[in-house]
Amino acid sequence: MVESIHGLRGVGFGGDYNPEQWPDDVRLADLDLMREAGVTIVSLAIFGWASIEPREGSYDWSWLDDTMDRLHEAGIRVSLATATASPPPWLTRKHPEILPRTADGSVLSPGARQSYSVSSRIWRDYAVGLAVAVARRYADHPALTLWHVDNEIGCHVPHDFSDSAAAAFRRWLRARYGDIDSLNAAWGTAFWSQRYGDFEDVLPPRAAPSHSNPTQQLDFARYSSDELLSYYVELRDAIRPITPEIPITTNFMCTSATKWMDYRRWAAEVDIVANDHYTIAADAEREIELALSADLTRGVAGGRPWLLMEHSSGAVNWQPRNRAKGPGELMRNSLAHVARGADAVMFFQWRASQAGAEKFHSALVPHAGRDSQVFRDVVALGAAVGSLAPLTGSVVQARAALIWDYEAWWAVELDAHPSADVVYMDRMRALHAALWRRGITTDVVASTDDLDAYDLVLVPTLYLVSDEGAANIAAAAERGASVAITYFSGIVDPNDHVRLGGYPGAFRELLGVRVDEFFPLLDGETTMLDDGTTADLWSERVELAGAEAVRMFTDGAMAGRPAVTRRQVGSGAAWYVATRQDESGTAALVDALLAESGVAPVLDVPAGMEAVRRVGEQGSFVVVVNHTDEVVALDLNGSELITGSLVEPGFKVPAGGCAVVQEV
Repeated sequence: MVESIHGLRGVGFGGDYNPEQWPDDVRLADLDLMREAGVTIVSLAIFGWASIEPREGSYDWSWLDDTMDRLHEAGIRVSLATATASPPPWLTRKHPEILPRTADGSVLSPGARQSYSVSSRIWRDYAVGLAVAVARRYADHPALTLWHVDNEIGCHVPHDFSDSAAAAFRRWLRARYGDIDSLNAAWGTAFWSQRYGDFEDVLPPRAAPSHSNPTQQLDFARYSSDELLSYYVELRDAIRPITPEIPITTNFMCTSATKWMDYRRWAAEVDIVANDHYTIAADAEREIELALSADLTRGVAGGRPWLLMEHSSGAVNWQPRNRAKGPGELMRNSLAHVARGADAVMFFQWRASQAGAEKFHSALVPHAGRDSQVFRDVVALGAAVGSLAPLTGSVVQARAALIWDYEAWWAVELDAHPSADVVYMDRMRALHAALWRRGITTDVVASTDDLDAYDLVLVPTLYLVSDEGAANIAAAAERGASVAITYFSGIVDPNDHVRLGGYPGAFRELLGVRVDEFFPLLDGETTMLDDGTTADLWSERVELAGAEAVRMFTDGAMAGRPAVTRRQVGSGAAWYVATRQDESGTAALVDALLAESGVAPVLDVPAGMEAVRRVGEQGSFVVVVNHTDEVVALDLNGSELITGSLVEPGFKVPAGGCAVVQEV
């Protein structure tokens, strides 16, 4: 994996550029506006197939040739797309069999985007053909700096249930299990007379009379992520020999809402991780969700710098109510991504479209044009980003880790579980938010990642865990870390088979507790803990088997039983949380864990202010983002990169403002 964009100096700034939507006079004006805004890189031709090849075999390169040449003359680098993100109408008319299907058999018709099945050999042949044509055309162009393969692969069709997908799923299963008996054992097909005699009998988990086999559902999720990845790999491998020196990537969607692509597996196949992220206007704590998503992206990237390929300058078009960003929010959002490892700040899109489904999606150049507050804010942001070259390539420092496993997410939200209210992101967001409010930078890592650097390890709702992952988490506690595991964790193995002998299964010995039965709470039901806090959603009958009770249930079916426990383990400790604590209970838990582990914030800042340290060859940098309405004084020494001013203790960051301090 490379750690910078080919030929690009400093932190990249720009976004998706769609000149095919505009006449030539607008395209020429764009170049002047890009220079004014400080744009250094654009993504080009993402949805350009129908403009490049309006009829099969008939190519029009003129508009793209002109754009590449003009961008080069303006000193702007190009992240060039394979242009395969949406098939042209002539292709789906000629080959309707490439269209994907839903679980109930409905065909997803053309007219939007991503109307293709990645398992279709016909589709792949056409897509590879176009990608190769684009690569050959621009292989030697001096503006080319990065390959952008397809776009947000799996965004709209994470699961395809077509006949081509069924055949591909069977091939995947043969490769995974080798023989049908192994599949039957893994899927537990003795239940409900589901035993298979041949792989040809196996189908995707299409709409069925009752609950589909859970391991079949889990394996189909694994297959779907792998099949989408294999599509990227095939396109990548087709263009790599043509331009071996140009890095290749695709834009991930590492967010707390994007569930079905296992980006940890994908990351090994890209030269640099790139991510798209959009805040949710209705989320009052959207800056915290942004931080979680950026921390996840950094974790997927193995701690290395990554690219913010898309975010928005203001409102989007796909939420129920699309609200513009408030004063200073554009700068804060952008620098919060930089704080957490981004080495490029890019947007969808450069110029707001006049027509089409995304015409009300914000852009760097809005419908109002240059004379607008949005563009003035963009120019200011471009100047700020342009000053950040010294921190390029630096990495984020963190002593706290949050365990995030995609397969655990998929498995915990399968049907026929003790409570439909147990969802993966609930405790993930709650614990991360509690750390964020205390100024703690958190790495988001997998259960099998190296945990030696962390003094605090939080494990929320890890329903499915491998033996290796469970042992790795236990070793962190033995080594001296404080490890906290929440309810409904360690319950099943990677085949979604229950770990027998009592819950929480894989973590029973580590935690020193044993549970023989769950007692999920009903909708609206709460329970009290002995510190006066409340809890809801979940409880269970905990028996101490080496642990001590930290908190007890005081009412309900579990009155007098442990709700939170702690066990001394080696040089560290293992905590168990057997219920969903309210915000104050979660805060108290996190405060106790921080005190025990010794994990502290980078700076003493008030709640609502981010301070994250990045360290690299040119020193140490603290990125500060003030989400509060108050001026905040900081105890820092160095120079502030955006303004060039000297920083001494008492340095003030204005309300809603940002600073990037190179420490001395």
